[in-house]
Amino acid sequence: MSSTGHQASTTTFGHGVVRAIPDLIRVTLSVESRAETVSAAYGRAGDRVGAVVAALRAAGVRDADMATSGLSVRTETVYTDNGRNQVVGYLASTGLSLSLREGTDPAETVAAAVRAGGDDVRLGGLTRTVADPGPLLEQARDAAFDDAKAKAAQYAARAGVSLGPVVQITEDTAPPARAYDISAEMDSPMFTARANSSVPVVPGETEVSADVRVTWTLA
Repeated sequence: MSSTGHQASTTTFGHGVVRAIPDLIRVTLSVESRAETVSAAYGRAGDRVGAVVAALRAAGVRDADMATSGLSVRTETVYTDNGRNQVVGYLASTGLSLSLREGTDPAETVAAAVRAGGDDVRLGGLTRTVADPGPLLEQARDAAFDDAKAKAAQYAARAGVSLGPVVQITEDTAPPARAYDISAEMDSPMFTARANSSVPVVPGETEVSADVRVTWTLA
């Protein structure tokens, strides 16, 4: 409790959490193609990306939910016995980010992309989230305020006073909790060995949270 300008007050913090089943899955993948010349590596990468995009479209992924995230061609070298780097080939790579919405089977969609791109496909990760977190965030804010008020009421009762009007509300902002990421599993030998089949994707639950700081006067 505190007194500012002869008006006693109390400040408490509240935390609210709402859980929901994710309805949006974000996937990142890339294509890496090696060849002896720049043009061959670039052309091979283009062919592989084209095949992957066609497979994704066939699986029901909209063009608006696919985005190229990078494109590069670099030399590959080896260190020779005479102390020099020798160019042995070129690596062309490009990334692709996907948003898989309800109605799209994420397991089969990823498997279709892997089958289409072959050994040139690299899977970067998968995160589960909610397409429209707004309504859930409203519920989390309500829960956070109720939590703060319950604490303030308890302190006021212990002090033999009652809560007055609210004089300040501050929402504490922080980075959202990291969604579950299975990139480690995707890079594992087990995943690589099973890439031609559909690895199950279990949606589970995700959390939307809110934190608030509230100050009441005391009467």
